[in-house]
Amino acid sequence: MKTIAAGVLDVAYEETGPEDGFPVLLLHGFPYDAHAYDNVARQLAGKGLRCIVPFIRGYGPTRFLSAETPRSGEQAALGADLLALMDALSIESAVLCGYDWGGRAACIVAALWPERVRGLVSCGTGYNIQNIAKAGLPASPEEEARYWYQYYFHSERGRAGLAANRREFCSFIWRLWSPTWAFDDETYERSAAAFDNPDFVDVVIHSYRHRFGGIAGDPAFAEIEARLAKQPDIIVPTIVLQGADDGVDPPRTADRDAAHFSAHYERRILAGIGHNLPQEAPDAFAEAVLSLL
Repeated sequence: MKTIAAGVLDVAYEETGPEDGFPVLLLHGFPYDAHAYDNVARQLAGKGLRCIVPFIRGYGPTRFLSAETPRSGEQAALGADLLALMDALSIESAVLCGYDWGGRAACIVAALWPERVRGLVSCGTGYNIQNIAKAGLPASPEEEARYWYQYYFHSERGRAGLAANRREFCSFIWRLWSPTWAFDDETYERSAAAFDNPDFVDVVIHSYRHRFGGIAGDPAFAEIEARLAKQPDIIVPTIVLQGADDGVDPPRTADRDAAHFSAHYERRILAGIGHNLPQEAPDAFAEAVLSLL
């Protein structure tokens, strides 16, 4: 475990592989942590790559540098955090990989700062940049039902429920979103410790309220949010990985995201895999990274 001051955070991260290896940043989502990449990082390090796996804001040992910084979970904050980490580590260019919140951060940096990105592996939602202006448009009843937890978080009852029952809540999410993944208690508890971060609840609640336009963002990220509102295309080589058994974001028959990618683009759907793709299918994930290089 290492830490480094980056932007508004003191970022805790795992580093595997040779220091002079080409850098790969591996970013987890909600409600997971850096351990999702343990197997992937070992495989890539064995191929000579330098793997950086941070705990994102609100998770694990990562901390805000100031008590005055808003505990924002908005998409612009996640992208800014990733760029700041690359700057702090003097990484000029890297392959960016992520799923869920981490995939969003990776997509944002790839879209807005493509000169810093050699390639992108995006899991679940391929083009993972939120269109907040259209967040009020209804989806199908089946899709809306999968987002029950987001509506729950819009209420103070939801905030209180997450604070009081975070381990039980996140365990339920793991099982719901990865119904065919037979993880054991030890695997879950290793990651669940990350949810004890003092900012976890505030960051999570802000994320889900902000994406629906129900709460203001951090003014420090207003310029980035304005750029993201234009839904910029991604011009770096990209591989999208989707689990066929994903319980929250199942792959569609038609690939609606492909139009947002103008360089090499490939979508791979993995049978028997759920939402936590790098931990459930580390071999396929590592292969995707290597194929981009």
